[in-house]
Amino acid sequence: MFLTFREEVEDALLAALSSLDLPTDDLGIETPPEGVDAVLASSAAFRLAGEVGAPPPKIAADIADEIDVDGYDHIAAAVGQGPYVNFLPSRAYYDETVETAQDDEYGRLEPTGESVVVEHTSANPTGPVHVGRARNPITGDAIARILDFAGNDVDRHYYVNDAGRQIAVFTWAYETFDEEDLPSPERERADYDLVRYYRKGNAYLEEADPGDVDEAETEIASILQGLEEHDEATYERISEVVDTVLSGMCVTLDRLPAEFDEFVKETRFMFDGSTDDVVSRLKETEHAVYENEAWQLDLSEFGFEKNLVFLRSDGTSLYTTRDLAHHEWKLDNYDRAVTVVGEDHKLQADQLAQALEILGNDTDKLTTFHFSWVNLPEGGMSTRKGTGVDMDDLLDEAEKRAREEVENRMDDRIRDDDLTQADIDRIARQVGIGAVRYDIISKQPTKTITFEWERALDFEAQSAPYVQYVHARCCGIIDEAGGEIPAEIDPSILDSESEEELIEVIARFPHVIEEAAEDLEPHAVATYTREFAETFNTFYRECPVLTAEDENVRDARLALVAAARHTIANALGVIGIEAPESM
Repeated sequence: MFLTFREEVEDALLAALSSLDLPTDDLGIETPPEGVDAVLASSAAFRLAGEVGAPPPKIAADIADEIDVDGYDHIAAAVGQGPYVNFLPSRAYYDETVETAQDDEYGRLEPTGESVVVEHTSANPTGPVHVGRARNPITGDAIARILDFAGNDVDRHYYVNDAGRQIAVFTWAYETFDEEDLPSPERERADYDLVRYYRKGNAYLEEADPGDVDEAETEIASILQGLEEHDEATYERISEVVDTVLSGMCVTLDRLPAEFDEFVKETRFMFDGSTDDVVSRLKETEHAVYENEAWQLDLSEFGFEKNLVFLRSDGTSLYTTRDLAHHEWKLDNYDRAVTVVGEDHKLQADQLAQALEILGNDTDKLTTFHFSWVNLPEGGMSTRKGTGVDMDDLLDEAEKRAREEVENRMDDRIRDDDLTQADIDRIARQVGIGAVRYDIISKQPTKTITFEWERALDFEAQSAPYVQYVHARCCGIIDEAGGEIPAEIDPSILDSESEEELIEVIARFPHVIEEAAEDLEPHAVATYTREFAETFNTFYRECPVLTAEDENVRDARLALVAAARHTIANALGVIGIEAPESM
C-alpha cells in the first residue's frame, strides 16, 4: 500500500502545484521523522520559497489547501505543518495493507524485465574461506537476494581466479611435495587438505636456497606461460587443484548460505581469445604506452597517477586484463552488472571501469560495491601464512554459543511444544549463523567492524535472535489458534495506536525493498527488521490476540499477526537469514 499511497501523493502534489502555477520538477516527497502523524511529507515549500517570495510555512499551507483528497482512496488528509505538507493515510490504507500482507510473497515487487549479474566472493581458491573477507559472500548474497525480490532476473556469479601466480605456485607445490612433508589437515575436507601444499610452497620460496628457488620459479613461470598459450594439459593440471579446493570452499559458503548460479573461470577468457582481443584493442588506443618493458594504459588524463599495466614483456596478461574481457562479457549479456569487492580493490576497480569506457563499453551499466573488513578481537588473518581464522571456526563457535543460549532459556519458554535435540540443533544453526550474518549485514559496509559474540547473540537487544524471535512468536500464536487464519475478517477493528503503527510498518516493507535494491543497501533491510521487531513487540504487549475481548477482534488481530509473520520472514529472507518457527 505504501507504493500506491506514494503514487497518489505524487499525483496530488503535481495537481496542486500546477494549479498554483508552481514548478513541479521536485516534489520533495520524503518520510517524515518519528512522531509525525503522517506516512509521507513534502518539503517542496523550501525549494519554492525563493521563487515565490513567501516563507515556506505559507507556501506549504497554500499547497495543502489546494489538495482535494476526495479523489484519492488512500489519502485521508493533506495538512500543512510548518514548512511541510503532511499526508495522512485513510482507513482503506490500513485495511488493504492487512489484506495484501496475507500473501506468503508479500513485499516482492513486480518484474522489472531487467537482467542483473551479481559477482561476489570470488576469493582465490587457495584455501578455506577466512573471516576477514566474510563481508563479501554475506553482503554479496544479500544484495543478490534483494535485487531478485525487487523484481530483477538475477544471476549470481563467482569469478574463479585460476590463472594467476598464486594458482601456479599452488599447482607446482601440489605436484612437488609429498604428504609426509606436511602437517595434518585442520579438517578432513578438500580445501583444508590442499592448503597445506600452498603454505608449504610459499614457505619454500621464502626460505630455500636461491638456486632451488630459481628452479621452482622456472617451473611456476612455465605453468603461467602454458595457460597463456592455451595449453590444455596445463589447464588440466591447475584445474585439479582449483576445482578440488573450490569444492571444499563451497561447503563453507553453503553454510552461510551464499548461493551461486555459475562459477566463471578466468581461464575461460584466455582460451576463447577474448583476452587477446582486449590486448589488441588497448594497444590501438591513444592511451597505450610501452614503458618499463610492459604495455600500459596512461590514465593520467582521467585523474589516475598510476598507469594500468595490461601486458608484460614476456607476453603474459595480467588479472586486470582478463577481468576486462570478463566484464565486457558481462556487459554484453546483462542489463546491469554488480561487482562486490573489498576496499583494497577500489583503485583497480576504478581503473578497470575507465579502461572499459576507453574500449567503448557502457559503464553506466556497471556498479562496484565496496566493503571494508571484518575483524575478530584476536587480530589479523592471512591464508598464505596459515594464521587466519577460518570461517568454519567462526560458524562452529556461533552454533555452539547459540545452542548454549537456547538451552539456558528452555525453562523460560512460553510455548508448550517440547523441543527434541534435533529441534535444538536446528534452532542453534538458524540463530548462530543468523547472528553472524545479521551482525555483518547490519553495519554500513564501508566501516570496518569487529565481530563481538555478546552483541551478536543477545536475544534481548537489536540482533538476529531478537528479530528471529518475533517470527517464532508469530508462528506460536497462529499455531495455538489452530494454524488457520479466518477467511472473513473486519480489519477496520484494528484502530488502536499500536495496531495502526504495526500496519504502517508492514505497509512500508515493499518500499524498503525498492530503496535497498536501488541503492544497494542491505543494511537498510536489517535496520527495518529491528524497527519492525520493536513495533511488533509493542503490539504484542498491548493487544492480546488469542484472549481478545471478542471473536471479531481476535480474528482481525490473528490476521494482523499473519501479515506480520509474512513480512518479517521475507525481510529476513532477503538478507539470507532463516526465520525459525520456534525458539
